[in-house]
Amino acid sequence: MLHRATAAVAARARGGECLVSYRLKVNPIMCKAHGLCAELLPEFIDRDPWGYPIVPDEPVPHDLEDLSRRAAATCPTLALIVSKGRR
Repeated sequence: MLHRATAAVAARARGGECLVSYRLKVNPIMCKAHGLCAELLPEFIDRDPWGYPIVPDEPVPHDLEDLSRRAAATCPTLALIVSKGRR
């Protein structure tokens, strides 16, 4: 783990991107289409005709990471999940 942290710090020092990325996933069984996530993060989350969220299968842009965590925390059914991965 120390090696990964060191690599991330070194990448930032060289002007590279951070090695950690965040992805959003929706648990379709838990989701009740309240729409709060799409209201908080319209730049990344779209809605289908029935109001259910459509989340792209790509990393969340760096400038939207805080809003993505807020959208997941605000979900009344906790159907929106933020997962960490590598870029």
